[in-house]
Amino acid sequence: MNKKYLLLLLLAFLVMNLQAQDQEKAILATFHSISSNDMLIDASVLSSAKFGGRLSGSPGYLAVAGWVADQLRQAKVKPGLSDSTYFQYFPNAYTEVHTPGSITLLAGKSNKRKEYHFPDDFYPGSNSASGSVSGEVVYVGFGISAPELGYDDYTNIDVKGKILLMETGIPYSANDSMQLKWEKYSYHRYKFQHARELGALGLLYVSKIANPNTSYLKGFVYAHVGEPVAEDLFAETGKKYAETHASITKSVKPNSFPLHKKVKITASTSYFPESRSCNVIAMVEGSDPKLKEEAIIVGAHLDAVGHPGCLFPGALDNGSGSVDILAAAKALAASSVKPDRTIIFVFFGGEECGLYGSKKMVETPVWPKEKVVCMINLDMVGNGTGLQLANGKSYPEILKHFEDANAKYIHRDFGASTARVSYSRPRTDGAIFEKAGYKTLHLFTSGTVKIVYYHAPLDNTDGLTPEIMEDASKLLYLGLLGLANDKAILPNSGRISAP
Repeated sequence: MNKKYLLLLLLAFLVMNLQAQDQEKAILATFHSISSNDMLIDASVLSSAKFGGRLSGSPGYLAVAGWVADQLRQAKVKPGLSDSTYFQYFPNAYTEVHTPGSITLLAGKSNKRKEYHFPDDFYPGSNSASGSVSGEVVYVGFGISAPELGYDDYTNIDVKGKILLMETGIPYSANDSMQLKWEKYSYHRYKFQHARELGALGLLYVSKIANPNTSYLKGFVYAHVGEPVAEDLFAETGKKYAETHASITKSVKPNSFPLHKKVKITASTSYFPESRSCNVIAMVEGSDPKLKEEAIIVGAHLDAVGHPGCLFPGALDNGSGSVDILAAAKALAASSVKPDRTIIFVFFGGEECGLYGSKKMVETPVWPKEKVVCMINLDMVGNGTGLQLANGKSYPEILKHFEDANAKYIHRDFGASTARVSYSRPRTDGAIFEKAGYKTLHLFTSGTVKIVYYHAPLDNTDGLTPEIMEDASKLLYLGLLGLANDKAILPNSGRISAP
């Protein structure tokens, strides 16, 4: 009896071992089907001129959303909405920029006329009104009036009929509870609206970064300028721009004054206030009758900054993250080894305009929050040598699946960090989920290989590292499959509390 029993145990072990080997072979077959060449082709399509820079709300963005949905449909990745569609819509006004416009330093007592050039010196305002304004320039620091904080950049400064030179952000940098009191003043829309209410005609924003997360205000013309333009405007004031900016942030005390220069700003735009945009949502349904009621959400923003003066391709930001999760979704749908839990893939719209898409999904969830295991966000995951899972150390039960996948099959430098509370305004889609109470992780790269062109015309596929994109997608495929099939995982447990 003992020999027979031992023989049966040995036979069962051999059968289980053979099944495990067959399963591993099946997983690896799909793993090796993920191709950097295919992913680079997809990134080239996303960043091509036919989609016009994927500005959320624009026809180009809606067209690229349709292209992604077609890719998912062809790969048999199911629609993620209850009405069997891929598109979750939300309002999204946008502004079309027709030409680069111009900035001219007008001749005066102490300076000669000077024309500035796009894109070297400035970018047009992504939400500028169309037209031309000219006037005296006043430096107003951060453009904030916060009486409860004892701070006002506009004290004793008349800006009516003037053009303002203004900083982005806030003068307070510590990540503590005081940051919360400054948050409402950090938004571009607050700064623009406040300047307009005080009678300013236009604005030179010291941040040469294309940015649709601003306000369209009738008659208010603005542009983004680099620091060399600011230094020109400071010339012969007895002050240096960089030193003045640094002193305000160090002391948290305003230092506003007229610059005794005149400039002219022109813009050619059209505003579309009734437009809408969408998230593209798809899912690989779980195969376990019970566990399929639980879900893992993986997201990346699909939109970019559009065509402000020329095409801004948005290949790294965030064509890369979108292509990474698209490849992982296709792989999971094709895999003969199925996930027990449901995996939801979200291509967010409106991220660059103000995190509209992630806010929409949190406010109108497609899956019960209490049944979500975690949310994993990807943004600019396409240039580097290593992989990182931010917040992973705070969720070791999740992290282990990605660490094991990397150690066994991918062999990249791999790191993780501990989650920490951020008191500043949310700047990524993942932050919206985190503040809403979801267990949230962020996959990104380390060891930059190529120059990063952020919100710039040179953010094209030349700046991508296709090999790291392939490995990011392979890591997602293996890590998500392992996590989805881990029966010990509890949905949304152990999360870090938002402030």
